[in-house]
Amino acid sequence: MTGAPPPRPYDSYVYAYPHKTAYRPLPGRPGLAGLWADEPKDSLSLYAHVPFCEVRCGFCNLFTRIGAPDELTTRYLDALDRQAVAVREALGDAAPVRFAAAAFGGGTPTFLTAAELERLCDIAEHRMGADLRAVPLSVETSPATATADRLAVLAGRGTTRLSIGVQSFVDAEARAAVRPQRRADVEAALGRIRDSGVPVLNIDLIYGIDGQTDASWRYSLDAALAWRPEELYLYPLYVRPLTGLGRSGPAESDGEWDERRLRLYRQGRDRLLAHGYEQVSMRMFRRAGAAPSGADDHACQTDGMIGLGCGARSYTSALHYSFDYAVDMREIRSIIDAYTETGDFSRAEVGRWVDGAEARRRHLLQSLLQAEGMELAGYEKRFGSSAYEDFRAELDRFAAYGWLDGSAPEGLLRLSPEGLAHSDGLGPALFSPAVRAAMAAYEPK
Repeated sequence: MTGAPPPRPYDSYVYAYPHKTAYRPLPGRPGLAGLWADEPKDSLSLYAHVPFCEVRCGFCNLFTRIGAPDELTTRYLDALDRQAVAVREALGDAAPVRFAAAAFGGGTPTFLTAAELERLCDIAEHRMGADLRAVPLSVETSPATATADRLAVLAGRGTTRLSIGVQSFVDAEARAAVRPQRRADVEAALGRIRDSGVPVLNIDLIYGIDGQTDASWRYSLDAALAWRPEELYLYPLYVRPLTGLGRSGPAESDGEWDERRLRLYRQGRDRLLAHGYEQVSMRMFRRAGAAPSGADDHACQTDGMIGLGCGARSYTSALHYSFDYAVDMREIRSIIDAYTETGDFSRAEVGRWVDGAEARRRHLLQSLLQAEGMELAGYEKRFGSSAYEDFRAELDRFAAYGWLDGSAPEGLLRLSPEGLAHSDGLGPALFSPAVRAAMAAYEPK
């Protein structure tokens, strides 16, 4: 047993490891052809990043800008086209190149017009070779941009999942999160998405908003459940530097806010479970019997990813790379402008090398933060060592906190319900000292 107190429940959302704030300019700018030469390329994931929104929410620290003046979207798609050509050439034809999944994110991909969305799909299909009608394709949207003509394009090109950021069905809470919207407009957008015929609808909700109560949280949950979405994501609110809310901070102490968020999370989790949803991770819930939204043969722990766009990451087994990263709007505009002017996309610019020890951490993180857990035998087969040997101190500490499921079948490492609730504390606790140091040394911009 450890006497150290557990980490705060809301340290950081671990959606990728290592985090981009641990990336640095790569000496020598390694060529993509060499980086991908010996990589398996028969089950890749394709991600296209569209860094534009009609408004920037107060909590948002994503790489996106408001608006796109002076035909910026055209110039951006031109650059995306050039990048796709360079990347596909670098992948080569010595071994089969196949994409098992695709996603358009942002930003808000549906900020693009219907014609521009057609072009984005053409780039994915004709330049990269992704068969969008044969693989899962997920696209993010917003209430204001989920128009019938855009949705028709996406449905016609094979989109299998639409994810809409609602955050709250209470207008006052939306305003508190600096997300101006009216529930009537949200409901109209949800109706258009259902009318489009795209089989999987995901609704994002946020808990921990200033002024949100147990009753108002239930109101938003029930409003979302009325649409019987195939998926629901419940996100805790974070207040980050250089964001709209980051300039004012939460209205309560960190401890009080943590307790309120944990309480609302548990209420949301229990309500969704009671309505026939299965928990996939701390954030993700899927309606029992709903069509799956992911690829059957792509594993994020092992398979590579190709990212197109100036905010997208790409993963080989040894290097994670992207372009420069920022949160401040002026810096983002500068990076986007530089991207649109780039002619040579044949080299990796910014990234982080991932050695064997970091690959072990990444595999454990990405497996353990899923409700289904991690097969110990699969870890040992990949790395030739035991997860308990490699991470004895961390796993013993998690067990002492009650975060590991003692009733899991033999050979399965799985979080307890309380462990899942503390995913945003557990995940960062697995970061290596080197990654922690790089993230701490990063200067926000």
